[in-house]
Amino acid sequence: DNAVATDYPKFNFAPVDCFDPDTQPNTNVAYLTFAAEQGSFLVGVAAAEKSKTGTIGFVGGVHNDLIKGFEAGYTAGAKAAKPDIKVKVAYIEESDLKGFADPAGGKAAATGEFDAGADIVYAAAGASGTGAFDAAVAAGEGKWAIGVDSDQYLTATTAQKPHILTSALKRVDTATYDFIKSVNAGTPATSYTTYDLKNDGVGYSTSGGFVDDIKSDIDGYKAKIISGEIKVPTKP
Repeated sequence: DNAVATDYPKFNFAPVDCFDPDTQPNTNVAYLTFAAEQGSFLVGVAAAEKSKTGTIGFVGGVHNDLIKGFEAGYTAGAKAAKPDIKVKVAYIEESDLKGFADPAGGKAAATGEFDAGADIVYAAAGASGTGAFDAAVAAGEGKWAIGVDSDQYLTATTAQKPHILTSALKRVDTATYDFIKSVNAGTPATSYTTYDLKNDGVGYSTSGGFVDDIKSDIDGYKAKIISGEIKVPTKP
């Protein structure tokens, strides 16, 4: 923001999933962040309850703090639903951001987890996640992938759709709408706003109807997170 926002003080900016390294952020910038661990917790519940093998998987694009939050929430949700569940974890890249744009790498990582006994794999890996969808298709009937950020069932191929159990949602639409609304009202949002389950900033999808039978269980955990009864970890 120091490179742009300071030069345009009459404009309001809202970067997504960013932070200001300065102690005092610019007054015309609102940082929109998301409690991704909470949405990941809910799809972890879904994975544990739907697993037939007792083993599920997680594929991260890059082994950084942001993606480790997805892993932490997913594992916590799975173990809350089934304490004896086994969670296989793999990262495509340790630090290279190309891990978010490597579908072949995502497919290889997910295939390794399916081969190791997982029947459901959650990919928090950007564009690489489509490779995990392909891995689920290749693994055959009864193998599932879980999408991330958007409802990826809606953009999946015909072959992939029957294998996408649910998606962990990051409601950038909600955050963007709230920011535009604040600007329109003459009181632009500034500093940091975290979108979580309480303000409908994260969640899970139900497209395909594959989690309809356990929706009440998932929503029960959602209510406990909102009330504070369950504290979702951000670190594995």
